Amino acid sequence: MQVSLENKVALITGAGAGIGRATAEAFASLGAKLAIAEIAPDKCEALRTQFASMHVEALVVQTDVCSVKQVEDLARQIDARFGRLDVLVNNVGHHLGIFNQLTDSTEEQWQQLYDINLRHMFIVSRAMIPLMRRSGNGGSIINLSSIEGFRGYPLNVVYGTFKHAVTGFTRGLALELAIDRIRVNLIAPETTDTEQVPIGQFIKPENRAKADRTLPLNRFGRPEDSAGAAVFLASELSGWVTGQSLIVDGGGLVGNIWQRVPPDNRWTNLPFITGACNG
Repeated sequence: MQVSLENKVALITGAGAGIGRATAEAFASLGAKLAIAEIAPDKCEALRTQFASMHVEALVVQTDVCSVKQVEDLARQIDARFGRLDVLVNNVGHHLGIFNQLTDSTEEQWQQLYDINLRHMFIVSRAMIPLMRRSGNGGSIINLSSIEGFRGYPLNVVYGTFKHAVTGFTRGLALELAIDRIRVNLIAPETTDTEQVPIGQFIKPENRAKADRTLPLNRFGRPEDSAGAAVFLASELSGWVTGQSLIVDGGGLVGNIWQRVPPDNRWTNLPFITGACNG
């Protein structure tokens, strides 16, 4: 089966960098027409320049996806430009640099994390579903979540809670839209080297090899890893897949605390104890 998004219209939120940008580039390479919602004006201009040079039809709109008014205006612009929408990628999300114990957190922090990690998905999906229904050909909604939605997350319980909630949103909406043949799935990446999480700034070069070994596939994520998963969920390759969570984590979740240690790459769950390895 040939992978193609030819003649499909895809909206990607937060496509100015990282996973969102890699997804937009991957979709464009497969023939999709793009609508992009990005809050930063400089990134909007860069995207317009990039896709014009690639001869890709792209509507790039400076949009705050937490604003009902701006999202509804975006839907009108997509309707006027393309008359339809086939794929929606709810990509926006952020930890906002908030890391503290629940007892030290504030209601303002809860609201900020709710808005950017969950509420915007309600706003954007509600506005775009009528456009997706219009074609009568079904469609695909892809929600970007996080591996933190599938495990406990100390020092950011609130963020982790909203990522868990994305799973519930995805599953409920998948059933609600099944009659319209609109599939709804999510992607949950592990730590991915992006503008939001620049690995090189957090891990010293001399510690990088050791850090990489914490994941079974021996590296952190790259934006194109999740973009590839999005291509699968947007295309007919996943035509009978809905309500599912595609975990893109280099084996981290199943690996749990197990990792390989030198010199012979044997498995251990106690890397700090000599001789604790089990082949």
